[in-house]
Amino acid sequence: MSQQKIEALEAEKIKISNKMEYSIHTIPRSREVRQSWLTTVLSTAYATLYSFPLVFRLKPEVILCNGPGTCIPLCMAGLVLKIFGRDLKIVYAESICRVETLSLSGKILYYVADSLLVQWPSLHQKYPGSTYIGRLV
Repeated sequence: MSQQKIEALEAEKIKISNKMEYSIHTIPRSREVRQSWLTTVLSTAYATLYSFPLVFRLKPEVILCNGPGTCIPLCMAGLVLKIFGRDLKIVYAESICRVETLSLSGKILYYVADSLLVQWPSLHQKYPGSTYIGRLV
């Protein structure tokens, strides 16, 4: 779904510039729907180990992510790069559905991300380290 949208957008850009300037990489999911929390720890650890070589090879300047736990492994790998001196920004955009509290991903990345973007003023008041950006949709 998302990959198809990216490919369609990039195909339009290629028509204009005649250059392909993107690549798509896939990592294992941190958690499947209805997966137990106990086994989620193992699958997230696996996804994190899988993410390290990818992030270290690509050396991104920005990791821009939203929602589910799949972004956590990439952000943890990015955090390690930052610790070793890479100038990297981690930006997390919380879901518009989160009005009162941050998601689990948001609660973890609140302490890790350079910017945590929220779409509700009530959420920004509760988490003053966040940035209120209004609704994206």
